[in-house]
Amino acid sequence: MDTESTHSGYSSRSGRSNRHGDRSRERHKASSSKDSSRSERSVVINPPDTPSQESPVHNGEPLPGEPTPATEPGEEGQDDNWGETTTAVTGTSELSISQEEVVGLGKGIQDRTQGFRRYLPLAVGLCVGLLVLATPLVFLLLPAIIWPERLQACGAACEGLFLSISFKLLILLLAIWALFLRPARASLPRVCACRAFLTTLTLLLTMSYWLFYGVRILDAQDEDYHGVVQFAVSLVDSQLFVHYLAVVLLELRHLQPCYSVCVIRSTDGETRHYNIGQLSIQRAALSILEYYYRDFPLHNPALLSASKHRAAKHLAGLKVYNVDAFKNKLRTYLLDTPGNTAGAQPGNGNQSRAMVAAAAKRKDSAHNELYYEEADYERRVRKRRARLVVAVEEAFTHVRRMKKEDERASPSDIMDVREAALAIFPSMARALQKYLRTTRRQHCHSMESIQKHLAFCLVNNMSPKAFLEAYLAPGPTLQYGSERWMADQWTLVSEASVTSGIKEGSEFLLRCLDFSLAVTIKNIPYIRLTEEYVDPKSHKFILLLQSETSV
Repeated sequence: MDTESTHSGYSSRSGRSNRHGDRSRERHKASSSKDSSRSERSVVINPPDTPSQESPVHNGEPLPGEPTPATEPGEEGQDDNWGETTTAVTGTSELSISQEEVVGLGKGIQDRTQGFRRYLPLAVGLCVGLLVLATPLVFLLLPAIIWPERLQACGAACEGLFLSISFKLLILLLAIWALFLRPARASLPRVCACRAFLTTLTLLLTMSYWLFYGVRILDAQDEDYHGVVQFAVSLVDSQLFVHYLAVVLLELRHLQPCYSVCVIRSTDGETRHYNIGQLSIQRAALSILEYYYRDFPLHNPALLSASKHRAAKHLAGLKVYNVDAFKNKLRTYLLDTPGNTAGAQPGNGNQSRAMVAAAAKRKDSAHNELYYEEADYERRVRKRRARLVVAVEEAFTHVRRMKKEDERASPSDIMDVREAALAIFPSMARALQKYLRTTRRQHCHSMESIQKHLAFCLVNNMSPKAFLEAYLAPGPTLQYGSERWMADQWTLVSEASVTSGIKEGSEFLLRCLDFSLAVTIKNIPYIRLTEEYVDPKSHKFILLLQSETSV
């Protein structure tokens, strides 16, 4: 597309367009209706004011706003408001932005924002850790740099304190790395209250020591270097105690279970129960999602379409004809009597009674249809399953691991694990495909994943039953690839603040694109145990014999 010639052609004609604006607008309306169904890419636009060039043609038709061959040279003008009254059929310009590019741009900005939120806590923890570790060393180095000639030598006492500070800082470094410098498992909607409290406490402690150090040591230029070293040792000890508090709040507090959580999936009613400890709502939601991916079977929307189709079929079968209403309207029209309202009421009553009667008949037969439909579905599943089991067992009999006595076999009969999997896969592929289609789980397994699982079973000498276990019953969500989850972003819906702790009766919702998880929290009841002692010598018995016994 030559966009420069387009702009130059329009700009050169802007001075002559006042005289013939109406004619060009009529020509534009006539020609644009013809070109609306034609291609928008094979377009060539030439400057119309050059007498040596012909008017631009698009598939044999003149472009909108251009003079036809029958017009005179003096009628080539165009309206000044061509940007509002003219629709130019052009291709995609180099400066234009499509809707897909706009969506991609927004998605890229969102991805960068999510990456920033993901690594922001790690960056803050790294900066605070460096400040904590560098502050004691700076306390020891500043007096030796600023006034070294006035310091008093402390000898072996300071050397022992130097050794203590070195090991304490090494332990603190490892502790900070283990607790705070771990990659985040998820992106939470709010900042963790405990982490924010510990970070604030650490900064407040460090700034207090810096303030005391600047007033009492730097300004006074204290000559007692042993006191300076003791001051640095006390700072390291305080930081170790803060880290111990962080371990208690972040790692140990929620280990003891205090609440029972009921999680219900909205689409199929799948329910699980878990015990959790003292957590905030957002941390409890994160733990529940981790349990969900481990314990819940994969969400399958195809299994829900059968019931919806059955309900729609029952509703579509209801058809009511209101004959009385038509009779009343005809009588009113012929007799011209004011009995229209009175005649319409019985018709409405008859229509409602007819619909109730039809719905009752449908209701009486609906459970029979459901019963036979489920029985037929179970029969087809058992049939497909039997064929699949037989096909897999026969396929596994055609391959076995090579032994020492098989080394003399021809090279054409020796295969690696991938070739063996590809060799026996076609014999079971049709039965497996039909079974997955019957159970509506064909979208959960790709051919490549099935072949990889088959190769894995051959390498580890697994039986055909072990291979089929992944396809006969739906497994947990993490068993499948992340592209099969259909739930990569969750929304936490809660009436209470997500940073507040959970309590008895708390309810919140975890919502994704296709379904949601309803969470209800209850207290674990207080259990009281009593002891009852039983003497081991009391376990004695008497044999009771009747006078008449069977011979």
